[in-house]
Amino acid sequence: MRLLRSIPLLSLPLLAPAHPTSHQAAELTPLPLIIWHGLGDDFTRSGLTDLATYASTLIPGTYVHLIHIGDTSSSDRQATFLGNLTEQVSTVCEQIAADPILSTAPAVNALGFSQGGQFLRGYIERCNNPPVRNLVTFGSQHNGISEFQECQWTDFACRGAEALLRWGKWSSLVQSQFVPAQYFRDPAELKPYLQNSNFLADINNERVLKNQTYKENLSKLNRFAMFLFEDDTIVHPVESSWFAEIDPESGDVIPLRERQIYKEDWLGLKEIDERGGLEFGTLQGDHMQLHEDDLERVFKEYFGPVKVDVENVPTLVSQGY
Repeated sequence: MRLLRSIPLLSLPLLAPAHPTSHQAAELTPLPLIIWHGLGDDFTRSGLTDLATYASTLIPGTYVHLIHIGDTSSSDRQATFLGNLTEQVSTVCEQIAADPILSTAPAVNALGFSQGGQFLRGYIERCNNPPVRNLVTFGSQHNGISEFQECQWTDFACRGAEALLRWGKWSSLVQSQFVPAQYFRDPAELKPYLQNSNFLADINNERVLKNQTYKENLSKLNRFAMFLFEDDTIVHPVESSWFAEIDPESGDVIPLRERQIYKEDWLGLKEIDERGGLEFGTLQGDHMQLHEDDLERVFKEYFGPVKVDVENVPTLVSQGY
């Protein structure tokens, strides 16, 4: 993930108390924000650390947690290419639950960059502790990818992951070790996808046996905003960012609301939509080319402070920013 323009480094404000006292109960309080980065990125990159500082400055008192699989920049970046997503999501569930600020918060907000968006859905569906209030995703592949991103020749982590594809994308080895393969989904190959997908087929509840916990957890979202980059050259198909599908025969786009995953409400998306919480946004530019004005608008719209009912945590009263 790269920002189109580097966000200036700003001084961090003092954090607000995790639990307001009774006389503060009527005040607007920012929820913590968790961020999951995308393919080829790591939690130490200046673009992400500057973003965390930016969020804390734009909305004073916001505690930001950058999700990471590895404890070093190289190991965290490698984990975006290589690793088992089931295990990675489990690791993140434990990581967030162990954070002293996140674990005592009534709820958190969540921001996913590219593949980090569908991974955050995995967190919500599988554990959701603490619960996510608003989920925002930028250029995420909610309905999978039908093409793999090409690697630069000097990118050895990516090249090593790419080599696994020679075993076949539906092999148990690839599905347990090559991260992008675990959200590969070609409508022309639905049978092997449903049989072998290690991650996406499960969190999208596409198999015959539906996981009701996934639906219950995701439907608890207050707002779920999915942003698509209109000139995206990385995500194929780009409409995956909106949970849409491409008809393999006609090539036509099948919007989410016309798909069975919505009509039969396998994930609770219809439930969220009917109460006005499911949102489809468009951003100009190529994949992850984010402008500061877009970031400011999104942060204020979705991550602004809320009124916390401390007598009945985690009940939250929606407030504008």
